Formats: sequence, structure tokens, C-alpha cells
Amino acid sequence: MSDELNLSNLKPAQARKARKRVGRGLGSGKGRYSGRGIKGQKSRAGSHAMPAGFEGGQMPIDMRTGKLRGNTSADAMPIGPFRTYNQPVNVGSLEERFDAGADVTLEALKEAGLIAKLSVDVKVLGEGALTKKLSVTAHSFSKSAVEKIEAAGGTVTRLREPVERKKKKHKASAPAPDVDETDEVVEETEAEAAEPEITEEETEE
Repeated sequence: MSDELNLSNLKPAQARKARKRVGRGLGSGKGRYSGRGIKGQKSRAGSHAMPAGFEGGQMPIDMRTGKLRGNTSADAMPIGPFRTYNQPVNVGSLEERFDAGADVTLEALKEAGLIAKLSVDVKVLGEGALTKKLSVTAHSFSKSAVEKIEAAGGTVTRLREPVERKKKKHKASAPAPDVDETDEVVEETEAEAAEPEITEEETEE
């Protein structure tokens, strides 16, 4: 049968394209400069390894445009480019998903569908009512959440202790030194004492 596959009619599913052979003489069409043109940046080796946004040496657009004002330092957390992200869980959701006396861990929160990832910090917030006694473990808690959990007889376990922010110390301008009038008088008297005394005989001469 002609449809039978054998070595005589075996061929690739996609036709093979011959690779470009450069630098094999002027008669090949890709000799001498090998398709790179004459001189210039793109004719050099490694010219393809330019960073994203490179504009040939001219001032890039991200440096030509104006900059927005705002917090741009790590001290500005949790706002600005260094801001962090927490997965919020309300105490009202704990009331709905867990039974009284349950041990609420990160794994239990994920099984209940209240969080998506274990790798992201979890913060328990105080929205909603809580009447069940629960032992809640999370990275951080709001003040109202702690009050509601403890008021219901539950306990709170923090996986990360809160970090106290350092207050920036403003350098106070040094006060002007107090000038003592008596010092000036003493200096003047000492200067006068250093001058030679002129006698009457010298003035007559």
C-alpha cells in the first residue's frame, strides 16, 4: 500500500530550513560583512546585549520625563515602592468557618478558603462579631481583633513580633554663643596695656 509508512517515504512533519552560512566569500551573498553592514554598533559582537530601554546612548525616556512626588525610601513603609502585602482575615469570617474551641492555624485558614498562600503574611482584622472561643495563630493582628478574640475567651499567637519604627532625629540648629560684655572690656584693657606709654618729653620733641 502506498499509504504505508517506511524509510522510502519518511519525511519530517515540517520542512527543514537551511541555516544561513555567513562569512563564506563574496559570491555567497553573505560574505565580507556577514549581513551586519559596515561598522556601527550593531556590527559589533555583543551589541544585542543592550538593556531594555536603551536608546543608542541618548537620554532614555524614563530619565527625560518628570518624576512623581512621593515616598521613595524604605523608611516610608508600608507605602511607596517598599510597601508590603498581607492577606487580611476578619474575625467575622472565623466565626462562620470554625467551630468553638478550634485551633486556627495558617493551614486551617487555607483549607477553609480564607487565604490563598502560606508564603504571604496573614493579618487578622476586627471586622465582624466573634462569639466562639478560638486559638488564632497569624503573623499580625489589629488591636480590635485582639480585643474581640480575647473577649470571647480565645488566645492570640503572633508569628512575627511587631517592629517599632525608629523616629527620625531632627538636628537642632546650634544656638548663638552668648557674648559676655565683661570679656570685651577685659580684652580692650589688655590691648591698651600692651601699647607703649608716651611721655611728655617725647611729645615735646
